[in-house]
Amino acid sequence: MFAYVTLVTNADYRLGALALARSLRGVGSEWPLVILATESAGSLAEHEAEGCLVERVAQPVLSREFRDRHERSALHARAPYTKGNKPAFHDPLDNFCKLSVWQLTRYRRVVFLDADTLVIKNIDKLFGYPEFSAAPNLYETLADMHRLNSGVFVAAPNEETHVAMLERLDIPDVFWRRTDQTFLESYFPDWHGLPYTYNALQYVYFNLPKMWRWSSIKVVHYQYEKPWQENHPKADKLQPLIDLWHAVLNGKPVPPDLPDPC
Repeated sequence: MFAYVTLVTNADYRLGALALARSLRGVGSEWPLVILATESAGSLAEHEAEGCLVERVAQPVLSREFRDRHERSALHARAPYTKGNKPAFHDPLDNFCKLSVWQLTRYRRVVFLDADTLVIKNIDKLFGYPEFSAAPNLYETLADMHRLNSGVFVAAPNEETHVAMLERLDIPDVFWRRTDQTFLESYFPDWHGLPYTYNALQYVYFNLPKMWRWSSIKVVHYQYEKPWQENHPKADKLQPLIDLWHAVLNGKPVPPDLPDPC
């Protein structure tokens, strides 16, 4: 049995997950969306009405020292985001809740999707891909291709893997620069590369417009600024993507004739 999985840790991502659920339904996926939800996610009754399955999770048990190194102000001071803006609701420690994916052992294979993604073509074929499959962190130049982005990945749940991850996660003086993303890249050094079109980071739309072809894009990932944000600092560059997200949230199908940026 297979499942899509996302993570909701606050009201903003709760809204994102609703659009994600509707996008999966819109492309005719036959597999459910499991929502890993922390206590701060609040009620997910609307998502359950859409057919989502809710699993309550919490941050892993982490040492005080680890938390001090990775809490928002300390992490952003040591490894600042210089290319875009992270919203105020972003708590880097919440990212480690993604490791709960490996506890979903009732599923043979899962595809994780960040709650700020939108599926615009059926991607059920990913359940046939190996663990650990992920797309590159491509958003500015081709030099980004060597790093993975953890917004979309294929995993094989296994409790032994989960225990081993936690043992490696919190060790003295470790610093995971991009939290779960850096950790997963380290834990799976031979990760299987998916085409970037399975996790098309929105900055590609204006940084590398020749690489954005709607005919091949499968998943849009709204990294950095979110499409539901007011006073969006890059709205002028990303308005077509923002409009698409709102259309899907409101239950409309993805238009078949979206114009390419270039």
